[in-house]
Amino acid sequence: MVTFDGSRLTIEDIVDIAQQSSTAELSTDSEFRSRISRGSSFLDTLLEEDGEIYGVTTGYGDSCTVSIPSDLVTELPKHLYTFHGCGLGAMLSPTAGRAALAVRLASLCQGYSGVSEVLLEQLERLLKLDIVPVIPEEGSVGASGDLTPLSYIAAVLCGERQVYYRDEIRQTKDVFAELNITPIVLRPKEGLAIMNGTAVMTAIASLAYSRAEYLAKLATRITALATLTTKGNAHHFDKTLFSVKPHQGQQKIAAWLRDDLEVGTPPRNSDRLQDRYSLRCAPHVIGVMQDALPWVRQLIENELNSANDNPIIDGEGEHVLHGGHFYGGHIALAMDTLKNTVANIADLLDRQMALMMDTKFNHGLPANLSGAEGERKAINHGFKAVQIGTSAWTAEALKLTMPASVFSRSTECHNQDKVSMGTIAARDCIRVLQLTEQVAAAALLASCQGLELRMKNNEIHSDDVSNKIIDLLAEVRTISPFVTEDRALDSELRTMIDGIQNKSWDLYSD
Repeated sequence: MVTFDGSRLTIEDIVDIAQQSSTAELSTDSEFRSRISRGSSFLDTLLEEDGEIYGVTTGYGDSCTVSIPSDLVTELPKHLYTFHGCGLGAMLSPTAGRAALAVRLASLCQGYSGVSEVLLEQLERLLKLDIVPVIPEEGSVGASGDLTPLSYIAAVLCGERQVYYRDEIRQTKDVFAELNITPIVLRPKEGLAIMNGTAVMTAIASLAYSRAEYLAKLATRITALATLTTKGNAHHFDKTLFSVKPHQGQQKIAAWLRDDLEVGTPPRNSDRLQDRYSLRCAPHVIGVMQDALPWVRQLIENELNSANDNPIIDGEGEHVLHGGHFYGGHIALAMDTLKNTVANIADLLDRQMALMMDTKFNHGLPANLSGAEGERKAINHGFKAVQIGTSAWTAEALKLTMPASVFSRSTECHNQDKVSMGTIAARDCIRVLQLTEQVAAAALLASCQGLELRMKNNEIHSDDVSNKIIDLLAEVRTISPFVTEDRALDSELRTMIDGIQNKSWDLYSD
């Protein structure tokens, strides 16, 4: 259970709700409820006194100079989510949709958005009943927040548009009628409070962080397998060697490799002082991401635990504060950085694949790691095409590392004349992760094939390999048997990718 009461949440809280391993609960604490009520009551008082409030008694954005007649104020929130119903592209997955609901609820529970308890309870209801808005990915520039994608959450709260429910896409009004849920009518400021924030980019960023954290561990284990496969020099990961370059994440990667390769005895099966960089420098490549993760976490979690709409409603001090907290620059920077470090891991594993495939570099293994024997060697090609695919996925991942945050576009009559592009950066990061996980799946299959070839040739014995590597090899073999005769590997690769994304294999303890 994750309780929403304005207290600090973690990336793991959001990911757990998104993946349905935790449920969301709105706090019933009287002080929390009172804090929420003070904001909405303060807005009611201002309206009675004919106070001018941006987005309540004025138009939105560049239209802030347009005064709204008092008899039309209540209609304004519906118009806001209605005219923003122009999202295009693929739809966010139900997992990402749940994350977006949870992140928006977290922000509104800070108590500075002027919303009612009824709205918060409707968001909680969607999460508890797993009614997930269908949200198009495209259409946000990341300031004034995720207006267009979040309009789909606002509309669903009011019984409009579509939702994922029980593995189907259905009309919200039909699901609400079936479950006896009353659509809400948004109060003044509530449309803006839902839509004018960074919930979608922060939700995607939280999911990206979780996947990247696991990927660093998986890339390390694959490097250990590739080192064994190519008869690499395990002493490249020596403790004393790494003590003189004190990047903590890099040192952690080297320690994990030492644990896998049992460094401390003379190097096994290696007559080379120095391996190629994709093996020797693996801790330095993976370590960059490992060292970036704590900083990325800080940026994401600070955004997650912020009030990030506009204006900020201080019900306690009775202030309406106009600002720009919807600007997603911190998420943009975090995601631009993370996708760069992830793509570098794709490149690293792709280079390790190339070494394992090529008889000029794999130190005695068959070309393309083919397991065929005798005359059948002539017609079998092992992992040749998989390595081509790996190069393609890596190239695409590297191509997407251009920072999205530098592509600000002036929009909305130059009101939004400097924007973050945070949502695009987050979407790019997810795509780079997907491509890199594909590379990792291929590299894991290939390195397991290479290790078994060494074992079949009695060059390596199972007693010489750590239990963790033997265990992973056995788990991989339940998905993809040793490749003797050529076969299509696409379905096995997809299953491997699912395993990676579900964190199916126990790798290293932090």
